[in-house]
Amino acid sequence: MPSHRRTRARFLYTCALCLTSAWPAGAGAQTFELSVASIMRGPELVGQAPNITGWSDDGRWVYFRWLPGGEAWDAQPSLYRVAATGGQPEKLDDAAADSIGVLLANGPLSRDGRMRAVSHDGDLHVIDRRTRAVRRMTHTRAVESNPVFDRDGTALYYLSDNQLFELTLASGALRQVTDIRSGTPPSEPTPATGQRGFLEQQQRELFEHIRRQRERQEEQRARTRERESLHPLKPTWIQREERVFDLAIEPTGAYAVITAGRTGAQAGRRTVIPYWVTESGYTEPREVRTKVGDEQGPGGRIGIVALDDGEVRWLDVAQATSPGDTAARRRELSARFLGWNDTGTHGLIGANSADFKDAWLWSFDGASGDLTLLHHLHDDAWVAGPCAFWFGCSGWLPDGRTAWFTSERDGYNHLYTVAADGTGQRQLTRGDFEVHRVEIAPQKDRLYLTTNEGSPHEVHFWHMSFDGSGKVRITDMPGRQDVTVSPDGRRIAFVHSFANTPPELYLGENRAGRPATRVTTTPTEEWRAFRWIAPAIVHIDAEDGTRVPARIYRPADLGAQPNGAAVIFVHGAGYLQNVHNWWSTYYREYMFHHLLASLGYIVLDIDYRGSAGYGRDWRTAIYRHMGGKDLSDQVDGSRWLQRNHGIDPERVGIYGGSYGGFITLMALFTAPDRFGAGAALRSVTDWAHYNHGYTGRILNLPQDDTLAYRRSSPIYFAEGLDDPLLIAHGMVDTNVHFSDVVRLAQRLIELGKRNWEMAVYPVEDHGFVEPSSWTDEYRRILELFERHLNPRGDPARVR
Repeated sequence: MPSHRRTRARFLYTCALCLTSAWPAGAGAQTFELSVASIMRGPELVGQAPNITGWSDDGRWVYFRWLPGGEAWDAQPSLYRVAATGGQPEKLDDAAADSIGVLLANGPLSRDGRMRAVSHDGDLHVIDRRTRAVRRMTHTRAVESNPVFDRDGTALYYLSDNQLFELTLASGALRQVTDIRSGTPPSEPTPATGQRGFLEQQQRELFEHIRRQRERQEEQRARTRERESLHPLKPTWIQREERVFDLAIEPTGAYAVITAGRTGAQAGRRTVIPYWVTESGYTEPREVRTKVGDEQGPGGRIGIVALDDGEVRWLDVAQATSPGDTAARRRELSARFLGWNDTGTHGLIGANSADFKDAWLWSFDGASGDLTLLHHLHDDAWVAGPCAFWFGCSGWLPDGRTAWFTSERDGYNHLYTVAADGTGQRQLTRGDFEVHRVEIAPQKDRLYLTTNEGSPHEVHFWHMSFDGSGKVRITDMPGRQDVTVSPDGRRIAFVHSFANTPPELYLGENRAGRPATRVTTTPTEEWRAFRWIAPAIVHIDAEDGTRVPARIYRPADLGAQPNGAAVIFVHGAGYLQNVHNWWSTYYREYMFHHLLASLGYIVLDIDYRGSAGYGRDWRTAIYRHMGGKDLSDQVDGSRWLQRNHGIDPERVGIYGGSYGGFITLMALFTAPDRFGAGAALRSVTDWAHYNHGYTGRILNLPQDDTLAYRRSSPIYFAEGLDDPLLIAHGMVDTNVHFSDVVRLAQRLIELGKRNWEMAVYPVEDHGFVEPSSWTDEYRRILELFERHLNPRGDPARVR
């Protein structure tokens, strides 16, 4: 596209209007400078949203971490509390926060509900829930974790250094329950025979040194046998690279489930990332993740421990996927324990296949270890969704005989129940919406659901009976609600946000139609002085007839005149939603889009195929071809802008970070006639160099599916670059490595491409944190668009 000389007036844009009546009076006392440098102050403007830490056991207080705006960008949030009925939040000092930290730590209750056991800072504590008295049970350098009361509440079981221990509360007596060892069991020496036996016998006859050495070895083995006889634990051997990383004791204290496996650091070749700006003055290399298709090692495996003698029985989940099929034993699975029922008779186990296409849910008998298949989910693309593999989205109903879980079986993530013996499966929710979260009410009389029912652009909190009847929506404010219920189930604390209103803490009753009280005001008065808009949601008609949702920012929304240009923003992560009525995690970009609109650009922000919130088919539309439907949705966005707003495709810019940077590269390399310039930030340029868990699901493995990787990786299409391109990347990016864009740069150089530039950020990881880096990056983006898209722009005036 030819460049143009432009001149225009300074584009500093201010507004003295208040946001809405929801903001406190006086919010319009200042003006906000709408400039790149001002916007990229980020946390200094909008603070850090309240994060609910928990309720006090008596339900009188809600605790939350919070950082109001106005503090330094790298300040840390503090612990606050507010009365359950509302009022002024109280900031707790460091000493109080440390003390409260023990009380707020998650942990199991004794059977009578009086005591709570927690692991805090690696030590065990027992809390009296009535008096709030805390008793410290351990004070060691070792890490004690996963505490559970025994059936009588007189002892704690816990995990430390890969072993299970029992601690008697009254006396402090300590018993080691398991003897888990890594490696291979030692064997008694086998007497040599033949020629080697002759030589050994000859050595013993000739040399006193050899005879004494043999005697000392025999004495050592005898002492070991005697010592082990005093502590008769049967050793359980795990692989040398494995560790025990989870323990769950059933409520009656007879059995425990342990999960063992290898860490990611122990498998495959790891990439070296140089850290360039260091205190030492030397470049310091660090090892980070492996690449897709490299060795990942076996997944977690499950064992049942009998607590009376420590014997472990390993469950053969691979064989349980296909009973009688000996080939199934060779199938690579990763299993995890999901929870015991209240009586300890049955537990739940979930597993997924190494190729991500299958997931299984089993119940198992605690006494026998027998497995019963409850649900098998297969997807020709990959199994995922809001609650992949049931971790956090499965459990037991209070009857102890019925399990609940979520599944994408009908195309959307919905709630199901099934008996422990595998019979009577029922689907409790239906429709074109997704269940995000499920909990049992504290009184165990109903289910709590968080879903996007009614609109994919909102998230609300619901009550429902165990049979699926009586579903009632509790929250009613437009946007998103993330709810935490009080211990008695009567009140809720929730973080609510709207499209132009950052998240704030609210308190209310746990009943439908009841008003809620707002507790916090997080952004600065300066930020609230601006009239931030709630972008309208439009739908783009895609080439295949699909209606694709998008947010739109129009110049008229900011009191500006159109300049005949547009920008399409591509959100990152792929599986992420950014077209909705709540506050965006891309809040800097949200403000930047106001700046673009104030300069006359129309801005589109598209939930392309692959995005979250729209069900299984939307999620998997990119299988084996990233840069397919996800890219064509951006191309159709350009066509929509031309058709509905008369914008020449050569005046349509595109930009985004991470996955959005990848799409930007694919757009400029493969659809140059629909775009005029692009900025690719922290971009994947070759999927064969990304991580295993993400990429292996969508594209399979590079050694097995070369077509998927070749047609999905921008580096193979670099010869198509004609329009201006900005590449920006952090040099210590541990997610999308800096080498990704280095390799692309070399490719562009060898191809003789001229119309591109690269900006590097020596101290930044994948997500930038320094305001100076954000400012430099977005100043370059704005200059790019002003220079090449805006006929009235003047890049020299960008600030």
